[in-house]
Amino acid sequence: MDQESSEFVVDFPTIGFLAADWIEAHCPIPTGFDRGLPFVHRDWQLWCTVNHYRVKTNALWRPERPILAPAFENRRSQVIAPQKTGKGPWAASITLNEARGPALFGGWAHDGEAFECSDYECSCGFVYEYEEGEAKGIPWPTPLIQLFATSQEQVDNTYGPLQGMVKDGPLSEFIRTTESFARIGEDGLIQAVTSSALSRLGNPITFGLFDETGTFTDTNKLKNVAKTARRGLAGIGGRGIETTNAYDPSQASTAQETYESSAKDLFRFFRRPPEHLKFKNARDRRKILEYVYRGSPWVDLDAIEAEAVEMMEKDPEEAERFYGNILSQGKGAWMPEGLWSRTESVA
Repeated sequence: MDQESSEFVVDFPTIGFLAADWIEAHCPIPTGFDRGLPFVHRDWQLWCTVNHYRVKTNALWRPERPILAPAFENRRSQVIAPQKTGKGPWAASITLNEARGPALFGGWAHDGEAFECSDYECSCGFVYEYEEGEAKGIPWPTPLIQLFATSQEQVDNTYGPLQGMVKDGPLSEFIRTTESFARIGEDGLIQAVTSSALSRLGNPITFGLFDETGTFTDTNKLKNVAKTARRGLAGIGGRGIETTNAYDPSQASTAQETYESSAKDLFRFFRRPPEHLKFKNARDRRKILEYVYRGSPWVDLDAIEAEAVEMMEKDPEEAERFYGNILSQGKGAWMPEGLWSRTESVA
């Protein structure tokens, strides 16, 4: 695990460190020059993982029937980050942890206890030794997972890396992938739900991954899909994660509703650049890119900037959202972001 930044301090119980170590042992990098090497969390990825798996300090352990979602501080998590920061591979690794890894609270550790894969019919040899009083993790017995996106191509942002991680690692013993779904053992399932596959909607699920929720709107009916899916999660004690680029505030998307929600049990990671920096200014733009892409060393900022500059010729607002992680309204927006709230404050 990479804990390279002092920006993130973990002073709460979590099974996220266990999950990150399990992922490192089971999920190889699926593409590129580092293909086959262990998927090691970068700092911001680890921060999102430990917060998603943050356990309540007063969580109770019932061995006969474990407490599910209510054992965790966060019912859902949201990650808003620019293009190519690594949201897709990270989401794939979390999905696989929900499929076979320690995704549920399993009580509080006594001295000498450990999580051992051999206890779950896995011969990889992975062992995680708990500290006294640390939160323990256990797998779902029958995981039912859905990946939500606007299209199959969008689903592949997560499902593509997931297939590679399974194919090249020890999980190939337990998970069988096809082009559109994956079988987990005899009874578990990972499947995609898109605007063309809504017949799969409505089933109780243990985990839901919602990709690019900035595009989930009333117009394409995906906002209702997300709401229906969350009811499916609630019915079985499951939890979900949203990943997206910065959303367009004029579209009232699922991402915007989640980010602006007053609910206390939502974790949100959104590294917004300082407001005084302007994306249209070349010097400021470089500072913005260095800020929002921090912790993603595989990104070539020169290449990102070149693409952003070209995009700005036709759609500067989209360039700001995709690469600057800025909430910028698209063409035709009737009011600049924040103007209404500023008007209210002086009325």
